[in-house]
Amino acid sequence: MVDQHATAPELDVRPLRKPEKHPTIFATYRDLPVGGSFVLVNDHDPRHLRDEFEADHAGSYGWEYLNTEPRDWRIRITKRTTAPLPRVLVNTADLTAAEDRPDASGAVWKLQARERDLDSNIIALPPGEGIAEHVGPDLDVLIHILAGSGQLITEVGPIDLAPGMLLWLPRRSRRQFAAGADGLRYLTVHQRRQSLVLGTSRLGTGEAP
Repeated sequence: MVDQHATAPELDVRPLRKPEKHPTIFATYRDLPVGGSFVLVNDHDPRHLRDEFEADHAGSYGWEYLNTEPRDWRIRITKRTTAPLPRVLVNTADLTAAEDRPDASGAVWKLQARERDLDSNIIALPPGEGIAEHVGPDLDVLIHILAGSGQLITEVGPIDLAPGMLLWLPRRSRRQFAAGADGLRYLTVHQRRQSLVLGTSRLGTGEAP
């Protein structure tokens, strides 16, 4: 039997332009069979690349340093599974205790995987603040209330919010969020899209779903 590690091809990215390096590396990784590997040759320790592998392929790849000489770093990267593994991303209980960070505002957690079809965030609104009235983007959003209290204000009136509630925000619906006395934290899940910047009112600022 041929040892795939012993015959692993080399991918020398040193001659490439910086914007080309990571896309070339990930394209090479995607083309590997399960159990296959290649040796990455680089001029420095690619720690940022390792972070990207952890975000997209945690537990499903191998990373072995073969050489760490100046301008001659060699790392064997192995594909262990057919696709990225299901995994725990975060324990929301660790992020929902308002007393830990009562003044936290905006996205306190984001889905980091680069190759994804979904976006997900945990939004924190301090007591008395909120997100100004706006028309949502052209996509549907699910919201799960994690902690605190507040209101979702629609075109026909408010909806009181409490932990455990699961809400649907239809595409292009008009809405506004106002946090209660204990602040408000909620999880959003929706189709991936470009970042959206919204105007805010005196309620404060936040990342709108």
